[in-house]
Amino acid sequence: MSAPLHRGLRHVALRVTNLVRSRTFYEQVLSMKVVWEPDSDNVYFSSGSDNFALHQIPPSELSAYQPVKGQLLDHVGVILESPEAVDRMYREVEPRLVQLGGQVEKLPKQHRDGSYSFYFSDPDGNVIQALFEPTISKLTWK
Repeated sequence: MSAPLHRGLRHVALRVTNLVRSRTFYEQVLSMKVVWEPDSDNVYFSSGSDNFALHQIPPSELSAYQPVKGQLLDHVGVILESPEAVDRMYREVEPRLVQLGGQVEKLPKQHRDGSYSFYFSDPDGNVIQALFEPTISKLTWK
């Protein structure tokens, strides 16, 4: 197998129904930092080794916007350094999720592959996995 042509999947962009609400959620729950805000309908964040964008669904599309019953994207994930870090994040964010428009989807759990995680959703129902994964969690980012 040849060397990868990329450096990993490190950019995710989500369409949101309320940019102000979603921005607050990602700033407060995941401590994302704004790196670019080209206009009032778009904001780009980073945690240092990634790029995460939120795009406001235009008003002309909002009235016709009917989210599917289940999202096609199963979930996105954030990598944590240890199972203890997963538990710490859970304890810190769980009390604030509902007031910020999200909710816990699955409690912290050990998985068969040695990983450990919990799942939560954002205000638009997008699911996020807070994950310790034995191989990826050991990597250092430049």
